[in-house]
Amino acid sequence: MQILILANHSGGLYDFRKDLIAALKQHAEVSVAVPRNDRWDELQALADRVIELPIDRRGMNPARDAKLLGQYRAILKRLRPDLVLTYTIKPNIYGGFAARLAGIPYAVNITGLGTAFESGGLLKKMVTAMYRLSCKKAKTVFFENAENRQIFLDAKIVKERQTCLLSGAGVNLERYAVADYPAGDVVKFLFIGRIMREKGVDELLSAMRRLTGEGVPCTLDMVGGYEEDYGAVVEEAESEGWLKYWGYQEDVRPFIAASHCFVLPSWHEGMANTNLECAASGRPVITSRIHGCMEAVEDGVTGFLCERKNSGSLYAAMKRFCALSMEERRAMGLAGRKRMEAVFDKKRVVEETIKRL
Repeated sequence: MQILILANHSGGLYDFRKDLIAALKQHAEVSVAVPRNDRWDELQALADRVIELPIDRRGMNPARDAKLLGQYRAILKRLRPDLVLTYTIKPNIYGGFAARLAGIPYAVNITGLGTAFESGGLLKKMVTAMYRLSCKKAKTVFFENAENRQIFLDAKIVKERQTCLLSGAGVNLERYAVADYPAGDVVKFLFIGRIMREKGVDELLSAMRRLTGEGVPCTLDMVGGYEEDYGAVVEEAESEGWLKYWGYQEDVRPFIAASHCFVLPSWHEGMANTNLECAASGRPVITSRIHGCMEAVEDGVTGFLCERKNSGSLYAAMKRFCALSMEERRAMGLAGRKRMEAVFDKKRVVEETIKRL
């Protein structure tokens, strides 16, 4: 049996799906078609075949998207896989449609709805129509949160029998083991993610300025590459002394271990893997009260929830955390670990995925 996986980022595919790929290799030969980003060598060592295929991840360009569809069709014709597995929007739409046209069984993974569904209007209508075409004959359409699944059902993109709700990508509980909680009177907040508006970066920087302006002893470490032009904004915050920007890091575990609390005020997510990884490591999490984020947190027990796009709500949650004792913070992190063990164990997610393929 041969399985072909289509995705839009080599690093993301390796980081979040390597356990699934390893499990699939026990039953099949696994090929991957993906842009060459991060983790390229590791992905080549893991998969049986890796095909470099550039993808314009953002925006809709008819010529480029038509070319991508043609490239997918050519790959399918050459490899003739028994099953195609797609991740992220463009591989889902164009890869799924290509598999449908070729008569090859395929499964689609909705890892988030993206800006199109967020903004609405004509773009949302176009993407909805395209998803209907690509998902119509899908064997399974996997979702990482219940809200995304309901949106697809309400829009008649999929039938309920096609759907499978997973606990996100899950979290590897061995790799993200509980890290000793750091001492110190200054609260070290941590953000890991793409530096962009939709991750709540503006709200986070605003909340930090307000906290430090009031004399609350706290700092912020930011880990991740720029998705938008935030260079000058980040440099200004660094000059104020409370922010340290580390750029993209292949291994985020040392940064998690050094932190007291993880913060992700995102606007929309499929399932925020960083929330899961930090909670599994025994760190409290402050995140948005939206599907894809709030599933990881029991409010007031394993962390705090804040309102989306609301710097005041985020500030209040972060200030509330700073007021906790060291022992309360540590206990909150350990409660988060227990939640990850109970709900988000990657081994169970991989097993459930394979059952539906």
